[in-house]
Amino acid sequence: MKLYRAGAIAGLIACAVVLSACSSSKKSADTTTPASTASAGGSSTPAPSGPTCSTGKLDAEGSTAQTNAINAWISAYQKACPGATINYNPTGSGAGITSFTTGLVDFAGSDSALDPTKGEVAKAQTQCGSTPLDLPMVVGPIAIAYKLKGVDKLVLNGDLIAKIFLGKITTWNDPAIAAVNSGVTLPATKISVFYRSDSSGTTQNFERYLAATAPSVFTSKPDKDSSKAGFAGQGKAKSQGVAAAIAAVEGGVGYDEFSFAVSSGLSTASVDNGGGAVELTKDTASAAANSATVSGTGSDLSLKIDYATKAPGAYPIILVTYEVVCSKYKDAAKGTFVKNFLNYTVDAGQALLPGLGYAPLPAELQTKVKASVATIS
Repeated sequence: MKLYRAGAIAGLIACAVVLSACSSSKKSADTTTPASTASAGGSSTPAPSGPTCSTGKLDAEGSTAQTNAINAWISAYQKACPGATINYNPTGSGAGITSFTTGLVDFAGSDSALDPTKGEVAKAQTQCGSTPLDLPMVVGPIAIAYKLKGVDKLVLNGDLIAKIFLGKITTWNDPAIAAVNSGVTLPATKISVFYRSDSSGTTQNFERYLAATAPSVFTSKPDKDSSKAGFAGQGKAKSQGVAAAIAAVEGGVGYDEFSFAVSSGLSTASVDNGGGAVELTKDTASAAANSATVSGTGSDLSLKIDYATKAPGAYPIILVTYEVVCSKYKDAAKGTFVKNFLNYTVDAGQALLPGLGYAPLPAELQTKVKASVATIS
């Protein structure tokens, strides 16, 4: 699995993958009649070297962390399948799950799997009339992004990160930071903390890291709602808002999905996981992602991530974005459309991810996701 820094995210969508066009059948309003090779009975077969096409419209909502990835997928799929319209609204994982469980969208993007303790699984099952599925589709590291003149390299660890975000360390030249950054001239600049104000799976994954690595400092239960964590500083909406806020303030720092930190020109801290300082690179993020294990049952592929890993060369703060779907849709054509689109994202669509600052799914997990997508109806 590879992860590359994204230099110019705009423009990669158009050239990353060449997809053959699918032939189209007549489009009916709000239906998903397969468009590749459709028979009178509505069955479909893939067009040569291209995705299986559907016609009609899908609506989805959720994770801002996967925005650049899903926009690329939608653009490529719609180019290959002119009769398809897919809308994705990046409102945040929490809002996406709410919209999915209330039937406002056809699937949700979430940086955390459905939480049974909050009733999310039960609500989704009621709305679907079938078992909901969490399908991993995007792997991306959470960067500790900062703006600090003259400091191109910075090392932090779980304890320091927790204290910075909780307001227990307030200047960049604090002795505790200096102790793990020998030879680095740290200014007395005030630390300005930014975090997600909206319900966010990125927040929950970040807090899981803090809880696993600094339990005596970060004592809150990890949650999508950052207001429960007691963070210092200012909350900003969406990944884009956090990145923009950090970029606008000297001394700014925040947690953000890596592709947004890169596209905003921000520096990212190396993280000492207990086995040494680890720079955020394609290989170090992959090392952590490869250790994730499946905790879901059946076709549900919820993952367990080891945030406390001490493996040398493993960058420990990562997230996985799931596409949350129904296993059986009340509208069979809608179910076919969801399946056809996700078949593309888990297969050819994974090739787009490295150039956008994400990581493709590990081969073994990719095989499992393909098998789960095949069960959607």
